[in-house]
Amino acid sequence: MTKIKSLADLKKMKSDLQSQISIRQKSENPEGRTLIRIGMGTSGIASGAKQVMEFLMDELEKRNVDAIVTQVGDMGYSYADPTVEVTVPGKDPLVFGDVTIKKADDIIEKYIKNGELLDGIIPVNYETIDKK
Repeated sequence: MTKIKSLADLKKMKSDLQSQISIRQKSENPEGRTLIRIGMGTSGIASGAKQVMEFLMDELEKRNVDAIVTQVGDMGYSYADPTVEVTVPGKDPLVFGDVTIKKADDIIEKYIKNGELLDGIIPVNYETIDKK
């Protein structure tokens, strides 16, 4: 446990804990929220997925975008890491490849907020069991 040496340390700890509680509460009721999954397999982490995830979490909160950000393992697109899957309510999930901080910003502003498609979408190459 971290030692608290000042009021600022205590306030930071409180803020961190409130953020964790908020994330937990959102994840218990995900309906109607944008879901963002970030591929955090070994190659994803090596390609910068951790920085992309931190950016998305910070910016979504700053911009008041109601979304749940989670990390997943390897998505099978190692050639395009870091990969980010975005599921906007009412739409099919899209997987974006080679996601940089700039592209993550575009995903928030253009795709999530405005519904515009972006370059870098990895085409779906499978059929789900639900379509049969």
